[in-house]
Amino acid sequence: MNVTLGLIGLAILFVLLGLQVPIAIAMIAVSFVGVWVMLGLGPAIGVLANTPYEFIASWTLSAVPMFLLMGFVAFHGGLTAGLFDAAKVGLRKVPGGLGIAAIVACSGFASVCGSSLATAASLGRIAIPEMVRAGYKPSFATGALAAGGTIGALIPPSILMIIYGVFAETSVTSVFMGGIAVGLFTALSYVIVILLVAWLRKDIIPAEPVGVEHLDTRKVMLAVWPILVLIALVFGGLFSGLFTATEAGAVGAAGALGLVVITGRMSWAVLRQSVLETLVTCASLFIIGVGAVMFTRFLGLSGVAGLISGAVQGSDLNYFQLMFVIVLIYLVLGMFMEPFGAMLVTLPVLLPVLQAQDINLVWFGVFVVKLLEIGMITPPLGMNVFVIRNVAGQYASLTDVFKGVTLFLAADLVVVVAVVLFPDIVLFLPSLLR
Repeated sequence: MNVTLGLIGLAILFVLLGLQVPIAIAMIAVSFVGVWVMLGLGPAIGVLANTPYEFIASWTLSAVPMFLLMGFVAFHGGLTAGLFDAAKVGLRKVPGGLGIAAIVACSGFASVCGSSLATAASLGRIAIPEMVRAGYKPSFATGALAAGGTIGALIPPSILMIIYGVFAETSVTSVFMGGIAVGLFTALSYVIVILLVAWLRKDIIPAEPVGVEHLDTRKVMLAVWPILVLIALVFGGLFSGLFTATEAGAVGAAGALGLVVITGRMSWAVLRQSVLETLVTCASLFIIGVGAVMFTRFLGLSGVAGLISGAVQGSDLNYFQLMFVIVLIYLVLGMFMEPFGAMLVTLPVLLPVLQAQDINLVWFGVFVVKLLEIGMITPPLGMNVFVIRNVAGQYASLTDVFKGVTLFLAADLVVVVAVVLFPDIVLFLPSLLR
């Protein structure tokens, strides 16, 4: 073991990240050189040659391309197009109904997507223009959609949760079940924010009900049947135990393809774009995963993981103090790093600590995804905010969007505190699977 070398490697990694070296390249380079210095060139080449296959040739990880394909086919095939209109019709008499409809639509889109960026971009294009035309303050409308997008990574299928389950060697299905509760809790907290603003600030949300006079209620409701069937197929199979989370990905992808064919929306362009986006996204995720596995091995060989775990145990941090430190770490990292990178850089260090403290890894998986998604709307590099700025730049500046997410960030912190104080919020549904 060489703890000093491990700590130097950790420091160099953060320097490289600060210099905006791609996170996968930074982790692979630090790990390769570190193992080379410790054990020699042969073992370093061996780690570099074997890790990609060992990581990617995982049965559980095969769910990632399948769920991605399901989401891209559903989106490009138009299965999700009617979600916002359906929510508008259902909430037409509720104060702030248009904003609430956007959050409900985000939750529905999340059920077939798994990406907060895709959720924010897709619903932002549809909902923000309508909200602004209805009299919503542009900063609030854009902030609501930036925050609503974060639900995309909480409600299964969540790509972040799959990667976490593989890396932490815990049940992806259980993490999915826990994510449902926190995703719905998050959506409810956003709805409460919108209701309060509609009640207290008529200058931000107009008092008039949602205008849906131009919509044919019957046609709107019929338009969403394919996505409801797809959601029922995936979640019904998961809840009933008919298939695992990994198998659910394949069933969902096949179901999405079948539904797009049945509705007459399948074309070569839809299929090509869906497959291409799936391949590009998988490649970027998997190379980061390979780097994280190599970095984990480097930290293990150097003894840094054991050192940090021992230091935490020796410091006698109680549960709440440890959670405070972890929340602080992820909120700070979320300001500067994208979620996959932040999660995979920190898990090699934190997992031994969590195991030593006997913290449930299913609960922590959902908890850390929630923290990472908060980072998607925090300045200066909240990625959802930049996405919303790109799709709705004519309505609000970047500063306006950041102002608009402030109340939703406050709601997120309430959710985080509740999850820490009441772990059963996450663990109740997974306990039903036993």
